Amino acid sequence: MVDNLRASKETRSPGKFPTITPSSADGDGNHIHNKILLGLPAKEAEMLFPKLEFVRLKVHHVLHEPGDSLKSAYFPNSGLVSILSVLPDGKCVEVGLVGKEGFIGLPLVAGFRTANTRAIIQIEASAFRVDADTLTGILQQSRTLDRLLQQFSQVLAMEVTQVAACNRLHEVNERLARWLLMSADRVDSNCVPLTQEFLAHMLGTRRSSVTVAAGMLESAGLIANSRGRVDIVDRPRLEEAACDCYQMMRSQLEEWRNESGVSK
Repeated sequence: MVDNLRASKETRSPGKFPTITPSSADGDGNHIHNKILLGLPAKEAEMLFPKLEFVRLKVHHVLHEPGDSLKSAYFPNSGLVSILSVLPDGKCVEVGLVGKEGFIGLPLVAGFRTANTRAIIQIEASAFRVDADTLTGILQQSRTLDRLLQQFSQVLAMEVTQVAACNRLHEVNERLARWLLMSADRVDSNCVPLTQEFLAHMLGTRRSSVTVAAGMLESAGLIANSRGRVDIVDRPRLEEAACDCYQMMRSQLEEWRNESGVSK
């Protein structure tokens, strides 16, 4: 029911793709930036693209909750989506981030229909949305789409595993640096428009701890923290301040890209 309940919070336009090229835009002028969609051969794009609808998603908009039946899937086109693990007492912690490199609705790729996590918009986003039944049918005829989604599933699983270890083993300032770098990578910007309260929620710690950690990074000249946003000032040094998890994930992703022949 999640999609029906929240449909009024999304701004949508039909997906119209008259020409299938890497620089395509739909009939309303919405350019395609999602890397999975851009990686499709023309034949598969011709099957999928007319079934997509462009949606704009506000901050804190929930795409699905644990236990929801997945009625739709999303190919993020801009912005940032947080994947949260939610405990029975309502507490939650971020375990993954998805931007224009990815996809929301991975259980559908494996033949499942129920979400096991919360997916929430962290930075105002746009996405191409597709009906779950439509996607399932197209996947049976689209080898490249299926392969790209399977690969992204493996990438996200690797990141979830690493972030879970990071949340348990590393200090808040190291985790904050890692998180800022991961977010910046996905939005192609050194400006991350988030409050410290929301950062604390994502990192699963107290706001006071995030305030202290952010203060340390700012005093060192690595970031500039203002109301509602964090700017990365010195990225190389911020990478040095982050825990090893960030470089480990980047190295693994680069190795897989080389194996699959996928360019950056």
